[in-house]
This record gives sequence, C-alpha cells and structure tokens, in this order.
Amino acid sequence: MLKARTRWNVRTLDEDKVKELASSLKIPKLVANLLVARGMETKTSAEQFLSSGTEAFYDPFLMDGMREAVDRIQQAVASQEKILIFGDYDADGVSSTSVMVYTLKALDANFDFYIPNRFTEGYGPNEPALRWAKEQGFSLVITVDTGISAVNEARAAKEMGLDFIITDHHEAPPVLPDAYSIINPKKPGCPYPFKGLAGVGVAFKVAHALLGKAPLHLLDIASIGTIADLVPLVDENRIIAKEGIKALERTTKTGLKALLEVAGLKDTVLNAEHVGFAIGPRVNAVGRLDSAVPAVELFTTDDKEEAAMLAAEIDQLNKTRQTIVSEITKEAIELVEQKYPPDKNNVLVVAKEGWNAGVIGIVASRLVEQFYRPTIVLSIDEEKGLAKGSARSIEGFDMFENLSLSRDILPHFGGHPMAAGMTLAVSDLDELRSRLNRQAGEQLTEEDFKPVTSIDLECSLDEVSIETIEQMNKLAPFGVSNPTPRVLIPDVRISEIKKIGSQSNHLKIQFSDGKSKLDAIGFHKGPLMDELSYHSPLSAVGELSINEWNGFRKPQLMLSDLAVKEWQLFDLRGIRDAQKKLSGLPKDKVLLIAFEADTKEHPAFSDLKEQIRLYPQEKESLNFEEKYVVFLDVPKTREEFFYLLESNPEPERTYVIFHQENDQFFSTVPTREQFRWFYAFLTKRKTFDASKHGEELARLKGWSREAVPFMSKVFFELDFVTIEDGVISINDRPDKKDLKHSYTYRSKLEQAEIENQLVYSSYQDLKNCFDQYKGK
Repeated sequence: MLKARTRWNVRTLDEDKVKELASSLKIPKLVANLLVARGMETKTSAEQFLSSGTEAFYDPFLMDGMREAVDRIQQAVASQEKILIFGDYDADGVSSTSVMVYTLKALDANFDFYIPNRFTEGYGPNEPALRWAKEQGFSLVITVDTGISAVNEARAAKEMGLDFIITDHHEAPPVLPDAYSIINPKKPGCPYPFKGLAGVGVAFKVAHALLGKAPLHLLDIASIGTIADLVPLVDENRIIAKEGIKALERTTKTGLKALLEVAGLKDTVLNAEHVGFAIGPRVNAVGRLDSAVPAVELFTTDDKEEAAMLAAEIDQLNKTRQTIVSEITKEAIELVEQKYPPDKNNVLVVAKEGWNAGVIGIVASRLVEQFYRPTIVLSIDEEKGLAKGSARSIEGFDMFENLSLSRDILPHFGGHPMAAGMTLAVSDLDELRSRLNRQAGEQLTEEDFKPVTSIDLECSLDEVSIETIEQMNKLAPFGVSNPTPRVLIPDVRISEIKKIGSQSNHLKIQFSDGKSKLDAIGFHKGPLMDELSYHSPLSAVGELSINEWNGFRKPQLMLSDLAVKEWQLFDLRGIRDAQKKLSGLPKDKVLLIAFEADTKEHPAFSDLKEQIRLYPQEKESLNFEEKYVVFLDVPKTREEFFYLLESNPEPERTYVIFHQENDQFFSTVPTREQFRWFYAFLTKRKTFDASKHGEELARLKGWSREAVPFMSKVFFELDFVTIEDGVISINDRPDKKDLKHSYTYRSKLEQAEIENQLVYSSYQDLKNCFDQYKGK
C-alpha cells in the first residue's frame, strides 16, 4: 500500500449529460466531462464558453454607481479639473492604475496617479494622502482596486471638499463609505451579472463606459492584473484573460515588451502560467520591497530606454524578493515548530519584528503548503506597537468571515475567503490566535487538515491521445474556477521506472494496462521510486500535456500524486546491502522479524540489531497493522510462518530478504534407494566408523559429503542403529518405520520445500503465496 499524499476528491457527474454534450458537440468524452464539471451542461453554454470573445462583454452601466461616476469624471474632464487616480501596490493595483492612466490620457484629462507606500502608509486611501491631494489642487479622487473599506477616509475627503469615487472588487464591509459613487460588483444590491472581476476588471469596465466601447487596446494590461490576482477565470474574466494573453503576445506597449524580455518570454507563445508565475511576481515584487510607482511607469511609458531600465530594476527587485522570502520562510517554519506546533494549533499565527511586510503574504502561502493550516504571518513594529500581516487559508475555513468575528481587535482588515490582510495591536496577537484556533476547532475536522486534490475526471490509458489533450486545452486559459484539468488514471502497472535529474530527485514512469502505454514525469518525486513495488497496480493523478521533442509529439502525464491500494511486496532476496535499503525506511513503521537468533548477530544486519524481533519468542509484540513488515531470514517451518501471516492483520508493505547461511534446497536429499543401499551396507558390516571412513564412502558412491552423516542421524532417530564416538552399530531386529518418522529427515524436506516456496520462487508465485495466507 502507498497512501496518497492528499485527499482525492473526484467529481461525480451526470453521465447522461456528459454523453449528450459529447454527441452534440462531437468532442471526446473527456472534454465533455470537463465542460460539465465547469457548469457548461448544454451545447449552447459550452459553445459560449469555448468561443465567446470580446463581443460578450456586459454593458458597463449595469454596474451600480457607474452612471454617476462617469458623469462626474466627464464633468471633470470637460472643465479640466485635476483628477487623482489612487491605486494599490500589487499587480492588480498597478494594472488598474495603468488602465485608468491610459483611459484618462485618451480623454485629454488633467490627471496624475498616486500609489501609497506599503511601509510608510499601508494599504488603501489614507487621510494624509488625501490632504496632500487637496493641497495640490485635485478636486476628484478615483480609487482603483481599493477603497471599499475606507469609511473614515471617505468622510475626511467629503469634509475637505474632495469628490471621492471608489472602484474596487473586494468584499464589502457592513458599513460602506459615504463616497460620491461606489463601483463594485460585490456591493450589496448591485445588479451586475458577474461578481468576480479583479480590480483591473472593474477599472476596465469604467474605461469601457468612459470611452463608449470596450478598450480592447488595454486587454494586455488587464490580463496581468486579472490572472495575478487569482480571481475566477470564468465569464468576463475568462474573456479578459484569454484575449488579453493574445494581446500580450503581440503588444506594442514599450514597457510590456521590455518586461516580457527580462522574464525570458520574448517571442514565446504565452499562457496563463507565464503571466501568473513569471510576469505577476515581478510586478508584485516592486510594491513588496519599495514603491510600486516604477511598475506603473513601466506599464505606461513610450520611452524604450526608460522601459529597459525599469524592467531591469524590477527584475532585480524580484530576485531580491525571492531571497528575502526564503530567509523569512525558514525563520517562520522554525517558529512554528518550536512554539506553535501544528498538532496543537488549528490556525498558525506567527509574528516577528523585522520581517518585511511586503512579502509576508508569500511566506503565509509557503507555510500553508508546508503545514496545511490556515496561516497568518505578521511583521511587528515595536515602536508603534502594531503588527501588520497577511493571511492565507485552506478549504473549509473562510478567512474573511472568521476574521470578521474579531473586528473589535482588527481596526484594519479586508480580503477574501482564502486570503486577507490586517493590522492590529501587538498586544492583541495572542487573543486573535486564541479566537481563530477555537473557531477552526469548531468548524474543521481532522480530515480537513489533509490537503485536497480536486480531480476533474477519471480516465483509462486508451482514452489519452494528442487530439484529446488539444481539445482539452481549448478550455484554457486555466486558473481559479477553471483549473488546469487534473485526471485520475486508476489501476495501471509500471512497465518502466527510473530516477532522473542531476540529483536523481525526479521520477520518470511508463504506465501500461497491457494495451496502451503513457509516460509520466514527477518533478521532485524521485524518492517515491523506493516506495513503489514494480509489480503492484497503482493509481496516478496529474495533468495531461503534450511532450514535444526532436520533432516527435506524444502525450504525457505530469504527476501530482500516486497511490497503491493493495499491500505491496518488495523483493530484496539476493540483493547486496539490503541493510542500507532498510535503513531508509521510517523507524516507526518498520517491523523487522527474524526466525533464527543468529540473524540478530549477523554482520549483514548489525546496524538494525536493536530493532529485530524474534519469532516466536517475541510474538506478543508483533502487530502488522499499518506496518512495513520485513522478513530477514527463512522460517524453520511452513506452519509457523503461515500461522504468523494468518494471525496478523494485513501490513501496508512486506519486504522479504530471507537471508540464510546454508541452502537446503540445493543440498541434495538422499534418495530412498541411497538409504536402502547404506542400510544394507551397515547390516553386512555390523559396525562402521563413519568418522574415519564416511567421507571416503561418500566419494566412492558419488554422494555429497553430508550424505553419510545425514543418513546415519536419520537411522539413529529411527532406532535402526546406535552411534558412539562416530562408530555406527546396527541394531538387531528394529521395528519397521518410514523415513518420515525421523525429525531430521522431515526437517530437511521441510526446509527444502519452504526454500523452494519462499527463496527460489518467482515474484508472482511468492506474492500468490502471501495472498493465500495473509490476514485470514
């Protein structure tokens, strides 16, 4: 058995709907499965999902507050009032600000932009910045990707005589700011048909309304913020991402071209992963370590030299960010293990002075990956007595909702079910930790703390083809709510397996079901090779892709998890240094069993001596349940061995070495004819000094050197002879007895038989033997 590293959650679908959709669209069943799993159950909805383009954008004026905002902005443009775009410092905020910059520039507006410094001002609009705006002559402030929680700031703006328009996409608090207009699809009562837009998506809709048409020239920027902010890639977000990635490939924007070059993506066919893992982190790094202003300047510049300089600066900041994240992550893991062990904490809340507040969200994500607990990481400012932090959650624990129950100690917080940001007094940290642990204890079960792998569909090897994978890829771009399809391939066998990579830390497997084959690659899964028995059927989970190499194309599976349902037999018979192999197994799982006392002292097992249990002497301490059972030597009898198997539960794994000093199977057992001849010889001689002449007799007869002592001992046990000082004397008129009445004879036959069955049998015969007796 090999337990999966995660909980496999395989979607159950209506098979009739899948078949109907596959038939109506003339697509493979696997692709129809995916569409149904994503909610596209009819031909119309599926075709719309697969083919909808920019013509499917909704009317921006369906969004509550849009008309008022557009009228006010147009009024400001007409009268050349000074307009301030107030943005945010992450990739979504930078993209949102840039979209608004391009839009107001197209309208010939009198404007500028402002992004707060994460370290000196914190998140969102703040009163000092608004006072500065008033002093600089701005009369209209438009927030992008921020502001929905700025109740106090909106009041201050009103008192100053600043008109305050909020465009945001974050969850709305119980009390909304008193702003001139609020544009947020999540605002209570807003009739807009799609609630999942990123901040840049909302800014894009404002641009749409202001320009009178969808600003397709801004899709390249909009796709960056949309993908980087991990919003659901469905509905309008899918259009923005899908069309935006195409636009990004052929962008004419000088800054974006420079950014693609430093990211190593120049002249590359782009996908969502490129944006999410190469472009987004670089843009985010700017605001995490310093001011995000250079990122907006990069997105909006027309100057080639300036773009190259800014892109290089941003790339270097990203490398610095990676180093800082690694250092803080190491410290945070140590803090968890020393002070807040996961087995005693349902939620991890760790804080330290000096941690860079700009990267702690990434660190929180790393801790969730490591410990799979809802996690908050905070940076402490001892001088102010404040802790500023970021939260990341797991399935089943709504972080925003749970933090909302502590608003009394969280003066500033906001976010989503899976992520949030906050500021609180250092003195309230223990109270927050206590509350969240209690809440998680009431909401989560032990099973919830095991990571979940969501699986879209189950398929067989013969269903996997290049054509099917290409059809599946039509569902791209993949992301939140439209993840890269993950498949389960059950009950396949290994036809080839090996470790690859310079450090042998990756795994390459070829699966087979007897008819079809499929290659699989498991990055950083090299150690799994030692946990897989070559002959056991296994189930694999991963993502299908097309491997293109040297002009050849073939399907492959990128492995994410493996499992073996049945017990596994690992055959270590005859291999050298079996001790080294065993030493790599977890001590708490391994049960080493020997049948001979001498085995404990044998040099081959010297390092394992203290772990070895003798049978039957220590049988009371042997329990096979959930253990890796290792048979070190050959049992004395079949009966004791098979009784041991029958009387214990089935182990997870069985390792067989069956070490022995002497091979009974290959040591000839004298035939009955040889026994008859030797007895007749003794009868004729009456006495025979076997100690002096035994070897000579064996040599003359062509027997093995053990034959004479063995037959002599058998005759002695049958009372046919007496033996004294090596001299054999025949007994007069002994009772007739079969050779099997001799213990020595029976033992010899038994040992030869058990060796034949356990030591010299094929793998499959040995497995069948175990299956016959185990755990009855």
